This record gives sequence, structure tokens and C-alpha cells, in this order.
Amino acid sequence: MSESAKLSFKGQDYEFPVITGTENESAIDIAKLRASSGLITLDPGYKNTGATKSAITFLDGEEGILRYRGYRIEDLAEKSTFLEVSYLLIYGELPTQAQYEDFSKEITHHTLVHEDIKKILEGFPSNAHPMGVLSSMICALTAFYPDSLNPNRTEEEINLSIVRLIAKMPTFAAWAYKNEMGHPVNYPDNSLDYCSNFLKMMFALPAEKYDVDPVVSAALDKLLILHADHEQNCSTSTVRIVGSSQASIYASISAGINALWGPLHGGANQSVIEMLEAIKADGGDAKKYLDKAKDKNDPFRLMGFGHRVYKNFDPRAKIIKKAADDVLEKLGVNDPVLEIAKELEHAALNDQYFIDRQLYPNVDFYSGIIYRALGIPTDMFTVMFALGRLPGWIAQWKEMRENGEPIGRPRQVYTGANERDYVSMNKR
Repeated sequence: MSESAKLSFKGQDYEFPVITGTENESAIDIAKLRASSGLITLDPGYKNTGATKSAITFLDGEEGILRYRGYRIEDLAEKSTFLEVSYLLIYGELPTQAQYEDFSKEITHHTLVHEDIKKILEGFPSNAHPMGVLSSMICALTAFYPDSLNPNRTEEEINLSIVRLIAKMPTFAAWAYKNEMGHPVNYPDNSLDYCSNFLKMMFALPAEKYDVDPVVSAALDKLLILHADHEQNCSTSTVRIVGSSQASIYASISAGINALWGPLHGGANQSVIEMLEAIKADGGDAKKYLDKAKDKNDPFRLMGFGHRVYKNFDPRAKIIKKAADDVLEKLGVNDPVLEIAKELEHAALNDQYFIDRQLYPNVDFYSGIIYRALGIPTDMFTVMFALGRLPGWIAQWKEMRENGEPIGRPRQVYTGANERDYVSMNKR
């Protein structure tokens, strides 16, 4: 017999089914709440509301678990590649060798973008934020591929749009960076793998030879895997709700980029570096700021430590710490800001105060360190986040579409004025 939950209101009882997922998460199905009782639920920020059923990502913050399609993030980061994980997220299974080769070949074939997109890029001033540039170029793909606006496209046509997005995203991200730097853009080099191609488009200059460091490329590939999906967060929910209106995949992903742009979502790793810069500007005394963090009367908070979802540890942080160490060692970066980061990390991992409060370095802390070491400016950090999150957004959009989910339409509790008579302007 299936379980149910009972609501009592004004002497009337209402029963609602309880849905249980494959990992034993339970939810009260209130789809018929308003129709049967006239009531709605009020849940600011949707912290207790499940907007969908999803088979893509499982996250258990209390136990520090993150799985894509059932596969442990630790195994995927160690044994897989970003493109392989992208295929897994979007299509539900790890690819065979033949499927992976076809998928990679298709993506390589579509890396080049229409020359007219360069004209759009040239319209942005060099001080334009790279996230605004990126979201604009992604949305502009609806103009270059107007067939994407048709909500009744075939599976083959949708797959073509998916391939185009994954293929062109590194080009757009690198071009957004080049626009900020005032440098000429680089075209894709299809002889390179996904991450190496991106790094070359980012950092190669016409005046000198550029060779991609395999340690850096491997660290970036791992970082993208760790960011590829994270359940129903702000940007992912945005992609799904925009897509529920039958907006094109390009418009939906552009909306997700804009949601990620907000400092409360995608800006965490940028906040880490800004904090480290502030400590350096104040003399570089890490101990002083560790003491401030311990003082409950001091408003200072350590950025990049602890996590709102992961209560014990961030499983992604354990993985990326090794990559961060490898990059710093290989590049031999002599940066006082990164030295401060090492001091804070050591304290958080060994000081009982931080251990007791689970204030461990999280994935944003280590990703910020890696990007800083690579010479990527802080306002590009969120672009890097978007590059990694793209396959998750695509998978969520695709799942929403295949499930035939209705258009998103949250309710509200009105708290404004009651009905009033209109007053003519000369009597106000």
C-alpha cells in the first residue's frame, strides 16, 4: 500500500500521495492541492519544493555524495573525460568506443562559428563583462539557426543543436576573454582535444608560439567534469523553466548563463580571489584573518570554505585539490595571493575550530586557485563555470522536454492593496 500525507484545514482532511525516489528521497505530491482545497504552499526560494522528477544527478549533502546517472563523481573524475561525461549526462549512458568517437568527431566538426558572429563580438566594448558577451553570443545562435525555434523538431535536429552548443561554447568563451583583453581572436584548432583547443584559443598570441601544457589541460578537464551538473540549482532551474515555455535550446541555455552570472550563484570562486587580494592588500597576514573568521562578533567570513548543500565535505574539493597542487607545482607560480591561500587551506584542514564546524575548503576555493594560477582574470571565472555546466544544462533541458513537463507557473500569496477606486490626476 502506497504511503500518503494528510493535511487538515478548517475541519476538512485532504490526502496526498507520497512519492519515493530510487535513493529513498520522499516527497509529498501536492499537484492537486489547490484544486482540492483552494490552498497553495508558500516556500520562498523553493528550498523545500521539488519542481520535477529527474534521473540525471543525485546529490546528498549530508553524506557528501555526488553521482551523475548513478556513477560516483570520484570515478568519473579519475577515469573519464569531460566529453565522455557530457555524453553520459545528456544521453543517460556512458558511450561505447564507437559512440564516443562519433560524438567527438561531430563536436570537432562544429567548433567553427559563423564569421558574422565576430561582428556581434566587435560591438561590445572591451570593458563588457564576459558573461554578458557569452550569453549574448549563445542567444544569437537562434538567428543563425532559426530552425531551432521550432518546438516540434526531430530528435536528430535537437541532437545537432546539442552538438553545436558543446562545440561552439569554448570558442565563445575564449572570444569573450579576447574581447576583454583587446586581443585578436583565435580560431579553433581541431587537431587538439576539447580542453587543449580551448586553452590555445584563450592564450595563444599571433606574436609567439603557444604550446598547451598537458598538466594544465588535464586539470581543466577534471574541473569541467566536477562542474558539469549539480541537480536543481538556480541556473539549472532557470534553464528548465525557460525551456518549459518551448523556448529554443539556445535561448534556454542563454538564460541559464545569466542566472549563473549572479554573485550568489556562480561568483563564489571569484569571491575567493577577491578575499585573498584584500588580505594581501592589508599586509598579507593570514593568521589575522583566521582569527577574524573565528570571532563571532566580526562580520568577516572566509570565502570558499564550507558549503550550503554539503554539510560534512564537498566531494569535488577532495578531487580538485590534487589538480590544484599539480598545476601550482608544474607552473612554479610565485604569487603572494596563492601563498595566502595555502596558509588558509592548511589552517582549515588542521585547526580544530574549522574541523568542528566543517569549514573545509570547497570546490570554489580550489577552482579559484587554479584559474588564478593560469592567469585567468576573476571576471572570467564564471565563464569557466558555465563552460563546465553546459552539458548539465543541456541534459536538464532535454529531460524536461522528453518528459512533456507543463510550462512553469509558480503561484504567489498576494499582499498588496485591496480593491480601490481610481482617482483622477487633478484630485491626487
